[in-house]
Amino acid sequence: MQVISETGAEVTPGARRDAENSAYLAARQASLLRTAYLLTGDRHQAEDLVQTAFAKLYLAWDRVQERDSVDGYVRRILVNENNSLWRRAWKRRELTTEHLPESASHDAYDEGRSAALWELVQTLPRKARAVVVLRYYEELSEAETADVLGITVGTVKSQTSRALAALRQRTPAALDPREEER
Repeated sequence: MQVISETGAEVTPGARRDAENSAYLAARQASLLRTAYLLTGDRHQAEDLVQTAFAKLYLAWDRVQERDSVDGYVRRILVNENNSLWRRAWKRRELTTEHLPESASHDAYDEGRSAALWELVQTLPRKARAVVVLRYYEELSEAETADVLGITVGTVKSQTSRALAALRQRTPAALDPREEER
């Protein structure tokens, strides 16, 4: 099928794919970067994760049948890539330090939510953290979360319940909304 651009030049399928992909990346980059940050807890890892996800999306762009499901497809890539990082041997050999080097503020990824709350979420195991991020930050339903993570709805419910119980136990009084009502 021959497509003609506004300038009268023929648009190749590859050029059309590149334009569609670029438009999607420009529109969704900030949101996906926030999601990746919430999954990883580190700005630099989040940027790497999003870059990897966009590269994989670009390679599969023609295979994505429904353009309405691209967000779910990319979120699935983010979660899978984040899980893959934890499986790599070099990741287990890294040593953590007590003091972090000076870095830029992460406020851009917080969207007005308390940084302390997200630090608390970072204490959850990675699977529970992924469920919490997808359910409450991305506002996905239980079924959508199950689909993205490749687990059952029952597992989403139990992971969510356990994660919220753990967060309730760990939440300092300053962050507890029940304390504000008193």
